[in-house]
Amino acid sequence: MKELREVVRLVVLEKKDIFLSILFGFLAGISAVGLFASSGYLISRAAFAPPLYALTVVIATLKMFGFIRAASRYAERYFSHRATFTILSNLRVSFYEKLEPLAPGILQKYRSGDLLSRIVGDVESLQNFFLRVFYPPIVLAAVFLSTIFFTVFYSVAIAIVLLAGLLLTGFVVPALFALRQKRLNSRVRESRGNLSTEAAELLYGYRDLKIYQKLEQKEENLIRTAKEYVDEQEREGLHSVLSHSANTMVSLTVSWVVLGLGAWLVAEGNLNGIFLAMLVMVSLTVFENATPMAVFPIHYEDSRRASSRLFSVVKEQPEPEAAAPVRLEAGKAPAITFKNVSLLFPGETRSALKNVHLYIPKGAKTAIVGASGSGKSTLLQALLKVQSIENGEIFINDTSLQAVDREDLWSRANVVLQENHFFYGSIKDNLEIAAEGLTDSDLREALTKVRLEHFSLDDEVLERGENLSGGEKQRLAIARALLKGERLWILDEPTSSVDALTESGLYEEIFNQAAEDTVLLVSHRLAGLENMDQIIVVDKGEIVEHGTFAELMGARGYFYQMKEIEKSVFL
Repeated sequence: MKELREVVRLVVLEKKDIFLSILFGFLAGISAVGLFASSGYLISRAAFAPPLYALTVVIATLKMFGFIRAASRYAERYFSHRATFTILSNLRVSFYEKLEPLAPGILQKYRSGDLLSRIVGDVESLQNFFLRVFYPPIVLAAVFLSTIFFTVFYSVAIAIVLLAGLLLTGFVVPALFALRQKRLNSRVRESRGNLSTEAAELLYGYRDLKIYQKLEQKEENLIRTAKEYVDEQEREGLHSVLSHSANTMVSLTVSWVVLGLGAWLVAEGNLNGIFLAMLVMVSLTVFENATPMAVFPIHYEDSRRASSRLFSVVKEQPEPEAAAPVRLEAGKAPAITFKNVSLLFPGETRSALKNVHLYIPKGAKTAIVGASGSGKSTLLQALLKVQSIENGEIFINDTSLQAVDREDLWSRANVVLQENHFFYGSIKDNLEIAAEGLTDSDLREALTKVRLEHFSLDDEVLERGENLSGGEKQRLAIARALLKGERLWILDEPTSSVDALTESGLYEEIFNQAAEDTVLLVSHRLAGLENMDQIIVVDKGEIVEHGTFAELMGARGYFYQMKEIEKSVFL
């Protein structure tokens, strides 16, 4: 039940609709019992051919129960479904609020297809929790106990039989099938997630699979995963039918027992025969309220698994924000200080950063270089609060980064990452996210600066920028940074996909605009770093050298060796 704790918390927020659903569910169930009970009594009483006026009250009661039943059933459906839709809305909002702080690193842990399956499919599965798991047992117990109380006035023995039927159909049979459901270890949710993942990978990787002639193998994996999903659905469906059949068999058996016991009581003179048909009709009708309990184990287990899968995504706690976050001063280039900073990724044994000490003055141009995997990008992720540091502290000016609001930090930085997302729409749509109040003239000027003047603002951009080359994507991302115009630049391999001539022009535009700004540039290329104020050399998560270009070349250390290797490769 602990997996459903968060779902239950969100359910009970809708107290009014829950109460009304239970109230009208009870009225619908008890009026159905009253309708058939009065029908049975009317049939038995009419057999003695009494005067019509003697049956008038019973006929009126019969009509009243019929009207109450129809109106109550409609009201129950209305309020229960309204509650369900509101609960689903609360669930999505609550999940998003937990997911959003983790979003920068969430795709590093979950495959996109599986994540989509959880966010969409598992949330939809939880719509059955309130309708099939939460309130039906309450209605069942209320209707049964009221019916048993009514039956006691006519026959204690039959009331005991109905109580036994309640225990069997409402608790024993569902409990047995719940245990069987766990033994079956149904994996419908997991199978659906696997199918979504395989389908997403086939679609995203179709071109590469085709080039390397591995499409057939991937298609076979998709077909096998689809078959596993269908098999799991069939197993779940068979189990549901079996549970429903067992529940129906028990309820009909109890009705037969009521009929046999009632006939014996009439024969013994312990029950007025005119009430026998009424009690049999009561037993047949009251068990209709036990029908939802037949599928209770299926929906309970399904909801439990869906909740477990869904909230396992957000079980980690994001880095806590300060109680009174500090906002960075707008319009001023910041100084940045790393003090003894260490960072270890979850599940890794080797630290990505180890005891990093670094000072970047206001307005300084700093390059961070090193071999692939040395920790260059991790430094920027720590500065952007995308990854939480394990030890040490980072300062912006004299303020601890921990005290800075993350949203405010991001709003004060021009960021170009190795991978930049582009939305389906137009070039204009993808540039306008940089800042508010941009004119078409501003956008066209930015395109000219990044050598994309051949693009029109109305040119289409496909999902994830699939119709753009790698270099065009990077230049469009740089155009965003130029348009944003903040005083802190964080650039992670911003020109790795463009040619040397274009790269030189792009850096000229960036440094012209950022003449008085603080710039951090991660680069695997060592050419063009002569004018940087300082160069930080990183290896295995540690700073092994730092200084100006001339100082590092004169020291003939790690940077000098990297530069000589680069020369030998390109000469």
